[in-house]
Amino acid sequence: MNVQIQSVKFDADKKLVEFVNAKMTKLDRFAERATSADVILKLDKDHDKGNKIATITLHMPGEDMVAEHRARAFEEAIDEAIDALKRQIEKFKEKVK
Repeated sequence: MNVQIQSVKFDADKKLVEFVNAKMTKLDRFAERATSADVILKLDKDHDKGNKIATITLHMPGEDMVAEHRARAFEEAIDEAIDALKRQIEKFKEKVK
């Protein structure tokens, strides 16, 4: 799966990019039909809820799945967004059967 990582309002360090790629590789096992994914990492001004936002768009033939999560750390936001995508993929697989 081709993964595009985009960071908005900051430069993502190598460690964060490697973390995202590792997590997306694991997600690829669940989404066999996925052709590509876009990961957008954003900084926000709301420090109470968490100022780091991860949005993951999974491109599949005929349908795109999107998950967005806000947290105090990008790693946590990415984990939560990937968990949400896994649930969406499971629902999609059950619907297809």
